[in-house]
Amino acid sequence: MDEFVDRERELEQLTACYESDRAEFVVLYGRRRLGKSELARQTIADRDDAVYYQAIESTAQNQLEQFVETVTAAFPELRNVRRDWEVLLEELGERNAIVIVDEFPFLVEEDESIPSRIQRVWDTKLKETGMTLVLIGSSISVMEEKVLSGGSPLYGRRTATIDLGPLSAGTVRAFVPNDDDEAAVETWAIYGGTPYYLQTIDPDRSVAENVQESILSERGLLYSEPEFLLRTELRQPNTYFSILRAMAHGRRTPNEIAGMAGVDSQSLSTYVQKLRRLRLVERHIPVTESPTASKRGRYRIAAPLFRFWFRFVYGNQDQLRLLDEDAYDELVAPELADYVSPLFERLCQQALPELVERRFRNVGQWWFKEHELDVLGLTDAGLVAGECKFTSTPVSEGVLSNLERTAEHVRWSDEPADGTTQYVLFSRSGYTADLERQAERREDVSLFDVSDVLDAGSS
Repeated sequence: MDEFVDRERELEQLTACYESDRAEFVVLYGRRRLGKSELARQTIADRDDAVYYQAIESTAQNQLEQFVETVTAAFPELRNVRRDWEVLLEELGERNAIVIVDEFPFLVEEDESIPSRIQRVWDTKLKETGMTLVLIGSSISVMEEKVLSGGSPLYGRRTATIDLGPLSAGTVRAFVPNDDDEAAVETWAIYGGTPYYLQTIDPDRSVAENVQESILSERGLLYSEPEFLLRTELRQPNTYFSILRAMAHGRRTPNEIAGMAGVDSQSLSTYVQKLRRLRLVERHIPVTESPTASKRGRYRIAAPLFRFWFRFVYGNQDQLRLLDEDAYDELVAPELADYVSPLFERLCQQALPELVERRFRNVGQWWFKEHELDVLGLTDAGLVAGECKFTSTPVSEGVLSNLERTAEHVRWSDEPADGTTQYVLFSRSGYTADLERQAERREDVSLFDVSDVLDAGSS
């Protein structure tokens, strides 16, 4: 499967930097497994003016020696140049080279002076050349602190930043057989948009067969993936495991999460903040409220594979071994629609601005007391209120009636006095004939299916 589904924009951005007449300093970062290294290698595959160096966890001296070897393989005339980061970078700058340093945090961990040394040679020599320097990192906290933050010596030097995110849900279609849109949503809800995870999928096999083989089986490539990554990023990760398990089982508020995880509610925020910095957990609030002022935040796991793993694998390993090939059918299949539903809601929220022609100020969820809307868009013309159903039965008129009643409770500070409410429904299994007839008669009701959501996610 092509590694570069949906990466055209990033490819073009990097290539434009390489072709630029001025010095370019690019920072490429994001969570592990998103394909940052492969993206960078792809951009220089046909070039002879590029150095790609991947740092490893080693001593500072070994790292420098490996960098020298990489440089001299591309530019043999530099073999006798003094072995020093600044001298080598200066020589590469004189040749307008492309220099890609992958896993930059490994260098910083061994030599805290590296950012200052790069800053010095950049300011005194490199910024007047035509070179491109690309720093890549998966440790988001190190990249933010040592490269992007105001306290970093490198602050203000970068000319481009690529914060690489997951692939969109629409592009996941390329990894499932027979253009099966329902399977594409289920696949995204389990594997997310992480290229490395999607690469494990055999497009000739069903979702159930792939999940059984790659995630639920001890032999599977992803069976221990979340645990491995968390142990890489965190010291004493067991408390974090308990918190993520609580979230994966539907606990959303701090009190609910702390209660199930067995964590003191006062200390929960410290753990959650760390998980947020790793981009594994995200806080969301009612879309009508201020992110800084709202006290009604909820937490959820951002990465679908982690959500799936903590729901069905973590703590169930003994049962998975006993069930063996029947694990998916016994454990996952009965709960799959319930598991997918909240993630389907996220996809519908993302798709809304592409599906409804209004100027959106914000899109998200909304809740107040016992009232809740899966999708709510705030626009200059009023509200767009939506309900999402990833169920096996068609959506009926009763769902629309409930949606209309719930939307009446929404209040927001900038609501236009003459605003109107548009109602949108999203369904996995279609709509009843009565609801379809009503939607045809009314201009304020729109019905969408799974393919509409994925099409919008691909645009």
